[in-house]
Amino acid sequence: QKQLVQSGGGLVQPGGSLRLSCKASGFALDEHTLGWFRQVPGQEREGVSCKSNMDGKSFYAESVEGRFTISNDSAENIFYLEMNSLKPEDTAVYYCAADYWAFCSPVFQVRDYEYWGQGTQVTVSS
Repeated sequence: QKQLVQSGGGLVQPGGSLRLSCKASGFALDEHTLGWFRQVPGQEREGVSCKSNMDGKSFYAESVEGRFTISNDSAENIFYLEMNSLKPEDTAVYYCAADYWAFCSPVFQVRDYEYWGQGTQVTVSS
């Protein structure tokens, strides 16, 4: 059984920080491209960040670059999204994802990822 289970969402004030976690079971994250996505109701799911297992390089959407960081802990089979300087525009349901074949580049798509977490709400508000 291959699963991704998320945690760490919640309510945070503008300018604050939050860390999202995504724990894998049934497969090894270090053999997969890792991704974070977010979705606002009524809108398409969009890529936030990805990390390659081939060269370790990470990419970020322009809207979050410099504020968010993707990282992973191979021993614990977990990866994270550190979010800093949060803005109300960051409010969304955040999803983690992984794929064995996907490439991580400045352009990455929802359709490239096979395994998905359940999503967690992040609300940035005063």
